[in-house]
Amino acid sequence: MLAGKLGLPQVASGDLFRQALAKETDLGKQARAYMEKGQLVPDEITIKMVLERLAEPDCKDGAILDGFPRSLGQARALDMAFGQQAREIDKVVYIKVSEAELLKRLGGRWICRDCQAPYHEADSPPKEKGRCDRCGGELYQRPDDNAATVKNRLEVYFKETSPLIDYYKKAGKLLEIDGEGKTDAVNQRLAAALRRD
Repeated sequence: MLAGKLGLPQVASGDLFRQALAKETDLGKQARAYMEKGQLVPDEITIKMVLERLAEPDCKDGAILDGFPRSLGQARALDMAFGQQAREIDKVVYIKVSEAELLKRLGGRWICRDCQAPYHEADSPPKEKGRCDRCGGELYQRPDDNAATVKNRLEVYFKETSPLIDYYKKAGKLLEIDGEGKTDAVNQRLAAALRRD
């Protein structure tokens, strides 16, 4: 939603990892073992992937980073790299959601193998179980979306990622949004917060 409104590309670290895995790049192979266990991919791998993507022509006017940075080390490395390019992070959006809701959302996610359309078994199920409404492709659950891995991902998040809230708050760049409820309501709160800021 935000990428469309602002006309900027969405650069999602998870997508970059999955593309690198599919293409079997060296960085993708290095990332695989960490992702399948729900662990954070080491900073040097993640930063290299993101900076390579941000150097592409469609990002010259900016981009929306999704899932990056995830640690203080990544945030500091990004600030340093951007400082060398006379760029900076404008705003950081923290979409606050309870742990119970996160477990429900992440554990029920399914993706189409062919067109990558997302589904959720409770909130947006396909018309036919296991089949994509758009293209008829097979739906699958990513290895990092099973219940045990999701629980581990949340533990890693609270340990590694939550310190970013204070980091960006102190920098005057944090917008906190209530992420509970339907997608449309969350999107409206996000758009309203960005307009005010």
